[in-house]
Amino acid sequence: MATTYSIPIIDLHDFPNQSSKLMAACEEWGCFRLLNHHEVLPSTLMSEMKSVVKSLFDLPVEIKCQNRDHTTGGGYMAPTAEQPFYEALGLYGMDISHSIETFCSQLHVSPYQREIITKYVGAVHTLFMRIAEKLAEGLKVKSENIGFENWICQFRMNKYHFTPQSVGSIGVRTHTDSSFITILQDDEGVHGLEVMDKFGHFVPVDPWPGTIIINLGDMAKVWSNGRFCNVIHRVQCKEGTMRLSIASGLLGPREAIEPPTELVDDDHPRVYVPTTYEDYRNLRFSTGLQAGEALALLLKPPSSGN
Repeated sequence: MATTYSIPIIDLHDFPNQSSKLMAACEEWGCFRLLNHHEVLPSTLMSEMKSVVKSLFDLPVEIKCQNRDHTTGGGYMAPTAEQPFYEALGLYGMDISHSIETFCSQLHVSPYQREIITKYVGAVHTLFMRIAEKLAEGLKVKSENIGFENWICQFRMNKYHFTPQSVGSIGVRTHTDSSFITILQDDEGVHGLEVMDKFGHFVPVDPWPGTIIINLGDMAKVWSNGRFCNVIHRVQCKEGTMRLSIASGLLGPREAIEPPTELVDDDHPRVYVPTTYEDYRNLRFSTGLQAGEALALLLKPPSSGN
């Protein structure tokens, strides 16, 4: 299960008692393991979804290549010279029914697979709202003034074609998520995920069946006015066997993202200029800055006030 030194553990059933622990996890780590989420995202649904994901990756390449969307870096990603063991499928707008229909049509999924995908997306969206509400409460921000339910969501399925010969290689390069929150259903039996602690050391996140990992991304740092940490992480090949994970992202509002008024005052001036998620995502790709460094390009000049 958990290692001696690992990421914080948050029990969803133990609020408000967990609130201060949640804030510490967000500020010091930018990630945590979530327990007791099964009323929203049951273990049975997680298992069914993983089976669907495995079957989708087993499709012929010409069908997987039909998974396209308009976002930079979205849709199907085949292995590359830089990341030869990594493959991904993607759905932008998982909160929108027609986007789900398009995704399912692109990959010619069966009625059963469509049902599981739809149930999973709905459960994850509900969990996004629950977690975002806890974050807002911890910062004493009124969640009804934010409108998390209208934020854009994204869905990424990840496969790592690890073999005994690839042990020690990179699965996916060091990066931060550009999103606000990522719900990660990691592989429950294959090691590889590592997160960076505040001392700059990579810490392994061991498999723990029935739990999920929550990562905070660059948009969380912008929204919290610099208070939350955007966790740097990577996947390494530790075992010579196939590895699957499912990452769902609450990206941000469709308009510009800014910190709530409760988080900006004379003692806490605005850290970043407003940006939309898509503009920031494009900035990351155009600059090649994938580990949170692009946020420095959004720093607000000190003389420009709040």
